[in-house]
Amino acid sequence: MNRNLLISSIVTAAVLAGIAVFAWVSLFGAPERQAELVQFTIAVGKDDSSEIAAQLKEGGFIKSERGFRTALSGFIGAFSTCIDCIAPGAYKLSKAMNAWEISRVLKGEPYLKWVTIPEGLRKEEIADLFAQALLWSNEQKERWISTDTAMDFDHTEGVYFPDTYLIPVDEPTADVAARLRAKFEEKFTPYAKEAATQNIKWTTAMKLASIVQREAADKDDMPLIAGILWNRLLADMRLEVDATLQYIKGSKENGWWPKISSADKQINSPYNTYKNTGLPPHPIANPGLDAIDAVLFPEETDCFFYLHDNTGETHCSDTYEGHLQNIERYLR
Repeated sequence: MNRNLLISSIVTAAVLAGIAVFAWVSLFGAPERQAELVQFTIAVGKDDSSEIAAQLKEGGFIKSERGFRTALSGFIGAFSTCIDCIAPGAYKLSKAMNAWEISRVLKGEPYLKWVTIPEGLRKEEIADLFAQALLWSNEQKERWISTDTAMDFDHTEGVYFPDTYLIPVDEPTADVAARLRAKFEEKFTPYAKEAATQNIKWTTAMKLASIVQREAADKDDMPLIAGILWNRLLADMRLEVDATLQYIKGSKENGWWPKISSADKQINSPYNTYKNTGLPPHPIANPGLDAIDAVLFPEETDCFFYLHDNTGETHCSDTYEGHLQNIERYLR
C-alpha cells in the first residue's frame, strides 16, 4: 500500500469514527456535562416508553427519544413500546446522565410512589393499600391502624381523604396519616363553613356522609339517600342501615364489608343503627366530596324507607307498608 493510500484510509477511518461518535452522542449522550439530581415524575397511566421518551425529551433529560427507547430495550425491540417496564412514580435524574444511565434508573424502583385511595374505604383497607405500595411490614401496618390514625376519637375514621397521593417510600407511617388528614382539611374547608351555617357539627356531617357513601348506589343516588336518612334522624327514628352492621362485622378474614343476616341486627354495638337511635360514635368509612355535598345539600323527599333493586335503582316510600310492597315488587 502506497503512502497516499494509507493516509487516505486513515483519514476515512477517522471520519467514520467521528461520525459514529457523533451519532452515539446524538442518540445516547448526556445533554449537559454537569447537572444536579432532580425529580422526574411519571404520572399514573403513563408507563408507555414512547410517552416517557417524549416527556424526557421535553424536559431536556435526553437528546433523542429513539436513543432512549433503544437504551431502554437493550437494542432488542428497540422501537416497540415498553409496557409495564417502568413504574409510575418519581425518580431522581440528572441531565448529565446518558440515555443508558437514565433507562437503568427508570427500570428500578421509584423513590416516590403513587397510591390511590378509593372513596368509602375504612382505614384498615387503606392500610392494606399502603402496605402493598410502600412495602410496609406488619408492624408498620398495625401502627397505622392502632396508633397513627387513633390520635383522638374524632380522627379515628372519616378524615383519611380518598385521593391519589405521591408518597416517599420511606415516609414514616405517622406522616402518611398526617398527609391524608391534611388533604381532608384542605378539601373539607368550604364544606365546614356551610355546615356551620346550617348549625351542623362537622363530626355529624362526616358520620352521615360515611353512611351515605356506603349506602348509595352511585353519586347521583347520594342526595336522595341523604335526604331519607336526615328524615329519619329528625324524626328520631333508628337509621337501620346495613353498612353499619358491615362495619361491626368487618375483618381481614371475613372481608371488611361482609354480607349480613337478620341475626346481625341484634348485635350489641354502639355502631348498630338497628338497635340504637342517632348516628354511630364516629364515621364508618372515609367518604368523598360527593357524599359530603349530599349530606349538606340533600334532596327534599317525603320518603323514610328505601331499597335498591337488582339494577341498582333506588325505590323509596314514605310509609313502611309502601316499603314492604317495594320489597315484594323489586326484591322477591
